[in-house]
Amino acid sequence: MLSEQDLKLADALQAAPRASWSTLGDALGLGAVTVSRRWDALVERGEAWLTAYAGGELIEQLVLAFVSIDCEPGAAVSVAYELASDVHVATVEQVAGPCDLLAHVVAPSLRELGAHVAALAVPGVTRLRTTLSPRMFTEGSRWRVRAISPGQREALSAKPARHRAPLRFDAADRALILALGTDPRASAAALAESLGIGATTVRRRLDGLLGRGAIRVRCEIARSVSPAPVTVTLWLRVPPDKLETTARSLAMVPEVRMCAALTGAANLMLVLWLASSHEVVPVEAQLAAKLPWLEITGRAVTLRSVKLMGRVLDAAGRGTGRVPLDFWAAVPVPEHGDRSVHRPGG
Repeated sequence: MLSEQDLKLADALQAAPRASWSTLGDALGLGAVTVSRRWDALVERGEAWLTAYAGGELIEQLVLAFVSIDCEPGAAVSVAYELASDVHVATVEQVAGPCDLLAHVVAPSLRELGAHVAALAVPGVTRLRTTLSPRMFTEGSRWRVRAISPGQREALSAKPARHRAPLRFDAADRALILALGTDPRASAAALAESLGIGATTVRRRLDGLLGRGAIRVRCEIARSVSPAPVTVTLWLRVPPDKLETTARSLAMVPEVRMCAALTGAANLMLVLWLASSHEVVPVEAQLAAKLPWLEITGRAVTLRSVKLMGRVLDAAGRGTGRVPLDFWAAVPVPEHGDRSVHRPGG
């Protein structure tokens, strides 16, 4: 596991990923240079990193699906790394459960999603099953290490300004999100220089998108050094009239990493991050006691994370590369009667 100081630094960056090093240092009782140096060392070793991507209102305008993938014997890892190069595949994991791989796929529209999922049938894949997610109740940007005190977190957590005007999103905003994905802590001046846009314009657009949650920036820790290295995915069946309240209740559970509505026989997906696989049974028992109408219809334990929200990982879960999360990239859609599907960029 990471040292206590490094866990506190990661937690502080989860609370305020774009805060200055001096602000972070003040909250942690360290100097700005020390904090910056410690973070650079973590990133260099692939043990922690920052990710920026579309969220909130923007992700609601896109189409999210979870794709269960079966592979030929021995092909799962190689297939996973091939799929990881796809800008529409946000996350892909090798799992022990009802399938070999589980991929999170985002596309601009249902039509493009259908063509794109078909294009995931690369050599080594034997079966694909797709379930849409009409709503994300909570996702990884809200997960916390819980290594700093509530007072430290409060000092770092700025209240976002309210934005009542309708969200406007154009090519410049898309370029801004992709640039921020390359360096989530980049200043407005640096982003303006890379994009060829005025710094004032970049600052205004960036503040607006971040303030309303349309851009999410989060700090990740490699699973091999994390206090919660085990990922468990649960598929749940909940009475439709209890879906909203159940999901909101589950989102408050500290171990919950993600909670999303589904369109299948199971209408809710839950991702848990646990300290060990032995915690699965007691956590399930706690959920059943708290929400007795909840039925668990499927389980999967992650054997290996290959890609997590655009970050490509090695066997130990350390960050080794990055694939831009360009969810708006065009997906070639076959014309009527054309049975061929071309891979993006192919």
